[in-house]
Amino acid sequence: MKIAVAIPCYKVTQHVLGVIEAIGPEVHTIYAVDDACPEGSGAFIEEHNRDPRVQVLYNPQNLGVGGAVATAYQAALDDDMDIVVKIDGDGQMDPALLPLFTHALVRGQADYTKGNRFYRPESLQGMPPVRLFGNAALSFMTKFSCGYWNCMDPTNGYTAIRTAVLKQLPLAKLEKRYFFETDMLYHLSTIRAVVRDVPMDAVYADEESNLKVSKVLPEFLRKHASRLGRRYAYLYLLRDFNIGSLYSILGLLLCFTGLLFGGAHWLHSIRTGQPATSGTVMMAALPLIIGIQFLIAFLHHDVSSVPTQPLSDELQDVEQHQHTSPRVVS
Repeated sequence: MKIAVAIPCYKVTQHVLGVIEAIGPEVHTIYAVDDACPEGSGAFIEEHNRDPRVQVLYNPQNLGVGGAVATAYQAALDDDMDIVVKIDGDGQMDPALLPLFTHALVRGQADYTKGNRFYRPESLQGMPPVRLFGNAALSFMTKFSCGYWNCMDPTNGYTAIRTAVLKQLPLAKLEKRYFFETDMLYHLSTIRAVVRDVPMDAVYADEESNLKVSKVLPEFLRKHASRLGRRYAYLYLLRDFNIGSLYSILGLLLCFTGLLFGGAHWLHSIRTGQPATSGTVMMAALPLIIGIQFLIAFLHHDVSSVPTQPLSDELQDVEQHQHTSPRVVS
């Protein structure tokens, strides 16, 4: 398989050449994307790089990490690559781990792999406390909004994807900046691609992260809520209507009914000074309890519905069949 590496380049001139040098011979092409870098990363690489596999691509304006990776993705599709691995150019990701990310893809066991720094306790020792808490919180939100309950560390940028699956994603609609990795998971969930975590350690040296948690947290919360609503509507109402759909609808209706009935009688008791009867309390509590049980059942159904059958080989077979089948001319 032809493996490509995508390296978004923005203020990484101190580390990017070392990253390129550490990429092994199993890689066919390296796309270094200058995302309108003020340090001139693209020109710097062209001047000092000696690796013939490197192609420098330029974004005319800064699009963020997602926009830079999308540029490399499109180049990989145009060049008929089979797998694209995304590695940051700041030296935080060890290129020697690349075979671990491509192994499951080559063997047809997954469609998309991503790093997971939470797999081993030792991997977390070098992570700053703010990043540790933020990543744990984002992981929990991502499980709801994207449906990959088996994955952690959603903002990890060390990823690999089969191009057969990449062709099914709307590259132009992917988030351009720091929500890019999470948005990838959301779009992968809509086509039911198989995602697998790869244990890895993070390296924190003298690089300065451009991600400010205090600034992106409100934006992330809003976008997670949007993806959750869209995923639910698409998977449980539009594309399919299954037992999970019934659990969620009945659960919400019963909870709303119990809260509305109980709230109305509680306000009536306050105004009149008369306590509610045990029957009234039971009529309010019973639908609420049953509704919560239905919502828990829906959550269990959603967790058990994580995709397990990879799409890559099937999509590739269909594509080959379309290219080789004879055309009928009328």
